[in-house]
Amino acid sequence: MLARTLVAAAAIVATAALALTGCTGGSAGTPSSTGTPDPEASAAIRLVLEPSNLDIRQTAGAALDQILMDNVYQGLVSRTPDQKIVPALASEFTKSADGLTYTFTLREGVTFADGQKLTPDDVVWSLTQHKTQAGWADADTLSRVKSVTASGQTITITMSKPDSTLLWNLTGRAGVILKKDDKVDYKTAANGTGPFVLGSWKQGDSITFERNDAYWGTKAKVKEVVFDYIPDNQAALNAALAGEVDVLTGFDANLKDQVEAGGDFRLVLGKSTDKGTLAMNSHNTWLKDKRVRQAIRQAIDHEAVVKALGSGQPMYGPIPQLDPGYEDLSAVAPYDPAAAKQLLKDAGAHDITLTLTIYNGYGTTIPQILVSDLNAVGITLKVDAVEFPTWLNDVYINKNYDLSFVLHTEARDFENWANPDYYFTYDNPQVQRLYQQSLDATDDAQAAGYLKQAARIVSEDMAADWVYNGASVVAVGTNITGMPSVNVNERLNLAEIAKSKG
Repeated sequence: MLARTLVAAAAIVATAALALTGCTGGSAGTPSSTGTPDPEASAAIRLVLEPSNLDIRQTAGAALDQILMDNVYQGLVSRTPDQKIVPALASEFTKSADGLTYTFTLREGVTFADGQKLTPDDVVWSLTQHKTQAGWADADTLSRVKSVTASGQTITITMSKPDSTLLWNLTGRAGVILKKDDKVDYKTAANGTGPFVLGSWKQGDSITFERNDAYWGTKAKVKEVVFDYIPDNQAALNAALAGEVDVLTGFDANLKDQVEAGGDFRLVLGKSTDKGTLAMNSHNTWLKDKRVRQAIRQAIDHEAVVKALGSGQPMYGPIPQLDPGYEDLSAVAPYDPAAAKQLLKDAGAHDITLTLTIYNGYGTTIPQILVSDLNAVGITLKVDAVEFPTWLNDVYINKNYDLSFVLHTEARDFENWANPDYYFTYDNPQVQRLYQQSLDATDDAQAAGYLKQAARIVSEDMAADWVYNGASVVAVGTNITGMPSVNVNERLNLAEIAKSKG
């Protein structure tokens, strides 16, 4: 699924600009304001990376999904922050027992931002375009869709074979419903069915959404939302303390005391699907040996990483807690420097040198820890911090690397471990078969079971090291309610955000 992995690669750069804020230890919940919500309020939210353009159809990058999905664009179904699939433009939906037929009831009275009515024909056209237009994001995720038809307000998707991921994929870009043959310039404008409409875009500075007063559902609770793009955390902190922003996303948990000092903000930690992954190139002379890969894993003190980053929890396998198939795999390769030294000795790997290729936007915390931990067991680690285009060309495309650290943000992306052409260089036919079986499953629990089996094999193969499960670290103004705190690096549904007076 090359198209989707290219989108995932762009998602890497979207979150690469985030401070390394560790992983989640649970959600503390957003603050509860005692003030009266102001329906005419403007809520300012700090984000990190600005999109290059607004074309949700063809422009890769998590920066677009984060703000446009749910707020401006919608599908027949959507997902909650904790990954449950719920109705959106469809008021209800069903799946046949054989997994070959999905039926959706399209809501009446829905209009696009420009006032045009949403019709069943728009749905059929949109999903057909998503499937057939190779340049559109996630087109390959609809490869098992045989047909999309409409009868009245009933939309029917017929499958050529079961696909346990279909509903999930429809909550993303592959399911976005557009107006048929719309003439909007998607790169600079937007025409969706969500609770907000695009107000303005000051490139290099901010994007403003305005409340959609013609929205089919519950109206947004603020008049506008302003996304201020401030890459640097210290600058973002200064903006918050100066009263220029109400929420800081992608924040640094180590700045908790500073942001909370005046009593106007509270730091909130939420779960996410971010995966701090140390990829190991199996084409490397030393890394071909499983014992060397295991030694690297057992040399890394995950708990110390989390402590240094200020939040979260360690991670020991390819599937995070929010995704189907998760299992605690901490016993597979526990921190044990003595065992790591013995493994290297058994492999004849004495005084070896490896290079860590890493995007320079990640900072120095992770590289410093990896250098120290690997040096302690006899591995010299050189760090090559590069610009993202260089990383993309050398690591992602050409697979020319020894080790590479990346914060992968995309939810339910286990497919990459079943793809031997992905930059991970991992090729295990049994894992690939289990992944296909998970797709073919007609029962969600069965599909998750296959993923669980496959994930354990990947971990036991020492295919990589999963250093931590990244957190959603958000500083929320005490006059703000309804701010999401889970998985906000991927999607930021602002339908419930409210701001009190004063």
